[in-house]
Amino acid sequence: MSKGRMEAFSDGVMAILITIMVLELKVPQAADVVVLRPLVPLFLSYVLSFVYLGIYWNNHHHLLQSIKHVDGRVLWANMHLLFWLSLVPFVTGWVGENKFASWPVALYGAVLLFASVAYFILTRALIALHGRDSVLSTVLGRDFKGKISMVIYFVAIPLAFLSSWSAFALYVLVASIWIIPDQRIEKALLK
Repeated sequence: MSKGRMEAFSDGVMAILITIMVLELKVPQAADVVVLRPLVPLFLSYVLSFVYLGIYWNNHHHLLQSIKHVDGRVLWANMHLLFWLSLVPFVTGWVGENKFASWPVALYGAVLLFASVAYFILTRALIALHGRDSVLSTVLGRDFKGKISMVIYFVAIPLAFLSSWSAFALYVLVASIWIIPDQRIEKALLK
């Protein structure tokens, strides 16, 4: 079946998630810049989450450009990914409202971990559908970035109970690894 509906639905969900997150940033009732100080933790968590959703949207777009069609298994794998991404606004707000407390930061990492696992499952379902000789399989290779990201999340989640800021810094590290989209797919598609 065509990939177009899955792509459009996924784009819509990600756009809604970003919109939900920004709506959580409440406008202060005073005009003094000092009233923005309490919003700093929420804004920092929002920025990182916005970057993460942007990374997922960008890589999802590249992923779908490298395939020809989808099947039921791919559709459900994609829904699995969207489920975990749909929790990002909740954990973003919880982290920000509680000024990077241990439990919210740990749960934030768990959501990121499960989203990365879901993305990995989606890539494997697509490779199974299109074959080991497909463009996608070739460009992903052993998916080092995906695997190292999961390892970092596994370290960061328990670290949140010792130093929530250190755990959050590891989430920033993973985002920085992914901020530049994988050029291998673009290059392979131009051939």
